[in-house]
Amino acid sequence: MPPEIPLTVSQATVQICLFLVAAIAIFGGSLQMYLGQPDTSPRLDNVHRFMAGVYLATGIICLWAAFTVRQQGFLIYLLALGIFLGGLGRLLSISKVGLPKPAAVWLPICCPNWCCLL
Repeated sequence: MPPEIPLTVSQATVQICLFLVAAIAIFGGSLQMYLGQPDTSPRLDNVHRFMAGVYLATGIICLWAAFTVRQQGFLIYLLALGIFLGGLGRLLSISKVGLPKPAAVWLPICCPNWCCLL
């Protein structure tokens, strides 16, 4: 499809979501890579920074997918699956150890993940 043709409504919606996820993942991954896991063992800090790298890379992939949304198909579903599984992970964590404090900060962060579960 030539670039002159406007995006469909569904493509534009997916593109906006991808840009949003990309911004969150690139910022969050970079921040966590820099900060690490404070007040913990070297093993946990190592795992934390590794996962921050995965998070950062996912953000870069989402950014690329947003710019090339016309050509993407199955990749969009795989990225959505990752967000869905992240939402399940948050629910599992909350059920096991409770909601992080302060709840007013964490609830708006968790809600987008939970919307994917509906």
